Amino acid sequence: MDLRTPHRRTEVAIGGARVAASGVVVVLLVLTYVERIAAGDGNPFNYFGYFTNQTNLLMSVLLGLAGVLVLLDRPAPTWLAAARGVATACLLVVAVIYNTLIPGTGTAPAWVSAVLHLVFPAVALADWLLVGDRPRLRWRSWWIVLPYPVAWLAVVLVRGVTDGWVPYGFLLPERGLVSLVAHCVVLLVALVAAGAVVWAGSRLRGTLLPRSPRAPA
Repeated sequence: MDLRTPHRRTEVAIGGARVAASGVVVVLLVLTYVERIAAGDGNPFNYFGYFTNQTNLLMSVLLGLAGVLVLLDRPAPTWLAAARGVATACLLVVAVIYNTLIPGTGTAPAWVSAVLHLVFPAVALADWLLVGDRPRLRWRSWWIVLPYPVAWLAVVLVRGVTDGWVPYGFLLPERGLVSLVAHCVVLLVALVAAGAVVWAGSRLRGTLLPRSPRAPA
């Protein structure tokens, strides 16, 4: 690994930071799950049924992979940038919804909630905007922010009317159909808006590892 050039040193620093941040979040999720098991509530479908936990785990894997590729000095595939874009948009919604509409409603310790609902989403967004090693995402692919959250919502709603478990109170079936539909629409609109922010952000060259202005969209 040649560290003689400033560019390569920057790459190594960014790759290492990505891997480290991802590792911290994965360890945090695992330790929190182990604590749930010790407390007698170790159902993995419940723990990973939270959109927060799912999305943080997904972003950890994707960001960690992006970091490894930078360390190996290998180009990231296009699908990885698209997947990171989707995960970043979802984390933005996690941060906004939790910190504005339902703050303090989680069962995890306050510092764990702060990492999952604020710190890591901020890290993911900063990485996306500042590091230019991702292509410009085509607006015609903007729709890909929706399939994963829609699938998550469908599973949660089915569970709500079958076994009675939902991760968030506003998705309880007893709140009525109108309330459920309204909340689902708000979530999906928020995701589309977050996707627009992420897709627009992909057009920035980035101050770290700036993309060539001639790079194709």
